[in-house]
Amino acid sequence: MSLIITDECINCDVCEPECPNEAISQGDEIYVIEPSKCTECVGHFDEPQCQQVCPVDCIPLDPNHKESEEQLMEKYLVLTGQL
Repeated sequence: MSLIITDECINCDVCEPECPNEAISQGDEIYVIEPSKCTECVGHFDEPQCQQVCPVDCIPLDPNHKESEEQLMEKYLVLTGQL
């Protein structure tokens, strides 16, 4: 699954620079995650970095974008030009 930022987001700006895939950007009201770029940090880190730095714990899995570990790794390989 990719991740999603909920409306509890306080726009603290700490998640965006932590994303190795540049999947996080400022939306109209809160930060948003582009599902096609989110690999939950698979290929980069053991845990999603945005979740690790978020002070309000507002970045859960997105139930609308379910992906297996293998699919996330394939997306990582495509995004990094290795596939």
